[in-house]
Amino acid sequence: MEKSDRKFHYEWVIITLCFLMIFTCLGFCSSNNSLYVQAITRANGFPRSLFGFKESFRFISTAVVNVFFGALIKRFGAKKLIIAGFLCHISAMLTYSFATELFHFYIGATLLGVGMALTTTGMVGLVVRKWVRKNQGTVMGAVLAANGLGGAVAAPLVTPFIDDPSNAFGYRNAYLLVAAILGVLMLLMILFFRNEPKEKAAAPAMKKKKRGGDWVGVTFKEVLRKPYFYVAIVLTFFTGLILQSINGIAITHMKDVGMSPEFTAMIAGIASLALAGFKFLTGLIYDRTGLRVTMTICYCAEILLMGALFFIALTPMGYVSAFAYTILSSMALPLETVMLPILTGELFGQKDYPKLLGIVIAANTAGYALGAPLTGLSFDVFGNYKPVFIIGAVLSAAILIIVQFNLSSASKLRSEVESRQSEMGRP
Repeated sequence: MEKSDRKFHYEWVIITLCFLMIFTCLGFCSSNNSLYVQAITRANGFPRSLFGFKESFRFISTAVVNVFFGALIKRFGAKKLIIAGFLCHISAMLTYSFATELFHFYIGATLLGVGMALTTTGMVGLVVRKWVRKNQGTVMGAVLAANGLGGAVAAPLVTPFIDDPSNAFGYRNAYLLVAAILGVLMLLMILFFRNEPKEKAAAPAMKKKKRGGDWVGVTFKEVLRKPYFYVAIVLTFFTGLILQSINGIAITHMKDVGMSPEFTAMIAGIASLALAGFKFLTGLIYDRTGLRVTMTICYCAEILLMGALFFIALTPMGYVSAFAYTILSSMALPLETVMLPILTGELFGQKDYPKLLGIVIAANTAGYALGAPLTGLSFDVFGNYKPVFIIGAVLSAAILIIVQFNLSSASKLRSEVESRQSEMGRP
């Protein structure tokens, strides 16, 4: 009995460490990215389109590492990769702080991308699946909600440095502060993180379970022969392209139309808190209603947030649109975090889960890499981001329709596999 209690409690230590990892690595290093854009480009005289390539370097490096995620996990284990990820994050923040040329930011972004691949969605998806047996969607949502909370805490901490009227390079001090916070969290990981539970939980008996990723699944070689795999990868790519690029310039767009730094900082904080709530809620909705309903809700929010951003202006309704954006983006953004590990488990099962999870996340982040310079190009050519919002809404509507058919194809394969299992008398 005592043994079981200890195991239960350490399970929560691991969940807490994952929460803190997302709190810092995503909340402090990614969520408030758009707060820095205007300050850095003004202080250094960089065109936004060229500065936008910083994010391409970041996301390309994340995508490349994620392709090999399964092999890295098998060779090094989660703990060593997490520590390496924190070292990359700290190095990236220091590089940003001392950068004087565009290519310095590209180097920092590459380091950050490697760190993100080793500490965020893929790693948390793997760790939660290994340590948690029940309500994985809810736990995943709660852990990844730390992104929003971290962003909400980070925004008021870094904004005074970034928008300091007496120091055009105040953003450098913000990066140094973030590096110090990351160092403290890395020490906690070294001291307390464990790769495996001391006793593995018994695999659940095969019951009449209608949803969830705890099915035997298919091998990577088998998946390569299934058209729905390629459709899923393409849809995941475009989802990442749309969401990351749009949300990456949302605060900058508000500043461009004349909204004050104080208002935009408040919006960033509200959006981060709302994101925390909706990530948890998304996991809960998934556990209660399943994948199709959850993804439909998220994609509908993605379509609507484009409209909210399009109508932002220095008018009363423009300010209403800004607040609407905070809620709608928080409902849509789980598509690139909470839903990726869940989607991978549902579509492909457990046989080659780490490898397939890495590929799904790589496709998503490859979309980020293309989206960032495209939004910067829109600003340089048209002087605003409105064409991007229109294209994003059209693409999101198309994805919403196609994803319904793709989920049906995956569900059909799962039924066939589980039927064969049942006939063989295996769990």
